[in-house]
Amino acid sequence: MVAIRLLAKVPTIVAMCHKYSSGMPFMYPQNKLTYVESFMRMMLGTPCDEYIPNPVLVNALERILILHADHEQNASTSTVRLAGSSGANPYACITSGIACLWGPAHGGANEAVLNMLTEIGDASRIPEYIAKAKDKNDPFRLMGFGHRVYKNYDPRAKLMRATCHEVLTELGLHDDKVFKLALELERIALEDDYFIAKKLYPNVDFYSGIVLHALGIPTNMFTAIFAMGRTVGWIAHWDEMISDPQQRIGRPRQLYTGAARRDVP
Repeated sequence: MVAIRLLAKVPTIVAMCHKYSSGMPFMYPQNKLTYVESFMRMMLGTPCDEYIPNPVLVNALERILILHADHEQNASTSTVRLAGSSGANPYACITSGIACLWGPAHGGANEAVLNMLTEIGDASRIPEYIAKAKDKNDPFRLMGFGHRVYKNYDPRAKLMRATCHEVLTELGLHDDKVFKLALELERIALEDDYFIAKKLYPNVDFYSGIVLHALGIPTNMFTAIFAMGRTVGWIAHWDEMISDPQQRIGRPRQLYTGAARRDVP
């Protein structure tokens, strides 16, 4: 029952956070709509107009949520499990996972993609930024390329790439400046010998960032969308853990290697 309530309430909370920060009136869920349709209505709808879900856009967001639902023992999932191992209630455990997403190193990659595209600004500047990405002494990095887990190609990216083009076609956005920039960057990177040799292919975050932007979701809400999808995985991990009769409180192994050597005169 707790799991059902969490899955039901997180979309409402995410949408209300957006409405509150934007100074817009809250939209309440409607039981006649599907999970994603109701969320999109709460997030993007207004009280003065009837919200009519677009099946292509609904399908795109469903795919994003499914593909981000679980990704093994990442930082936030490990946090949820460690908090849950002490016997903390699931609300506290899920809150700990959300808190882990506060750090810029986890959960904000698709937002970083849009920020990067904004920084590049125009397709004519792509060669300049490609050169910066290749320069080891330059702090600039191409966001949304390569992955710590998938050393060759992120299998999720293939589906999200197709989804991206479906959304851009449905909304007639292929000629939009931001999306033309993103697609040109993708083309150049996939043909560049350096990126091919390093296996730096576009990952799921590159395409999901483009899709969320096309749906009209502001970049500062991207991580909240990520948390909404990941809640399913967090709950699954928590349930698996507490269902194990041999489960004990988590205590990560610590190996003391001694203090650093100091030469004392």
